[in-house]
Amino acid sequence: MMNATMKKQMAEKDGFIAALDQSGGSTPKALGLYGVTEDAFANDEEMFALIHAMRSRIIKSPAFTGDKVIGAILFERTMDGEIDGIPTAEYLWEKRGIVPFLKVDKGLMAEANGVQLMKPIDDLDILLKRAVEKSIFGTKMRSVINAANQDGIEAVVAQQFEIGKQILSHGLMPIIEPEVSIKIEDKQEAEALLLSAIRSHLDTLPAGNQVMLKLSLPTLADFYKPLVEDPRVMRVVALSGGYSRDEANSLLSKNAGVIASFSRALTEGLSRDQTEAEFDAKLAATINSIFQASCKP
Repeated sequence: MMNATMKKQMAEKDGFIAALDQSGGSTPKALGLYGVTEDAFANDEEMFALIHAMRSRIIKSPAFTGDKVIGAILFERTMDGEIDGIPTAEYLWEKRGIVPFLKVDKGLMAEANGVQLMKPIDDLDILLKRAVEKSIFGTKMRSVINAANQDGIEAVVAQQFEIGKQILSHGLMPIIEPEVSIKIEDKQEAEALLLSAIRSHLDTLPAGNQVMLKLSLPTLADFYKPLVEDPRVMRVVALSGGYSRDEANSLLSKNAGVIASFSRALTEGLSRDQTEAEFDAKLAATINSIFQASCKP
């Protein structure tokens, strides 16, 4: 069963979700933006130690609390790690009042029919059991849509919902993320196909179940309003998708009921070389700006 207090926070509280789930492929870029070049680590273990230190610094910052950051998505290694000797998910909830989620996908397959499906998630049931044991509330998994191809988009949504039901069976809340690339010329057409496919697959959910949706900021304001208002959707959250933080905030503020789930836009401007006061001030300003954009009617 889902933690009732966490569930109420995710369903009702103003705020946004911090995406701290960079995986092996995206970690070097995230570290580079933070001021840690690739010559600072010799192997994956050293690299992941550095990214865990960055994430820990963010999580322990005074502004990073459930007052404005209602949830955080973790990479598996982050879930398995600790902050001040406390398991990360437990620290988030008990010390910061932030609901913990876990990224469960293992990356993307090669493109076919204009989309990239998720790679098979081996031993998913074992991972989900561990997540429950570590006080995780929900999960996140990402696919990518690179063209307005109906067959491809249907395949993406079908895969997401199939695995989403498996996640629900463990008492966890799935965040379904079929990302539409912001760079494609037929983005608006792809969004229309995606909306139709999602609404169709919501009809396949067992009675009484909900999912969350993580979607690219739409071309037309309030385009995903039918999903925001659907009782089978706990929350619709938006990814920044390559937009700068200012651009993402501006677009987000035009979509009532949608909240942020930013990764790169959240850490934009943070640096390992900043003093604690500088780091905390920058993060506080960032959090406030994303919070305001997420709360606009």
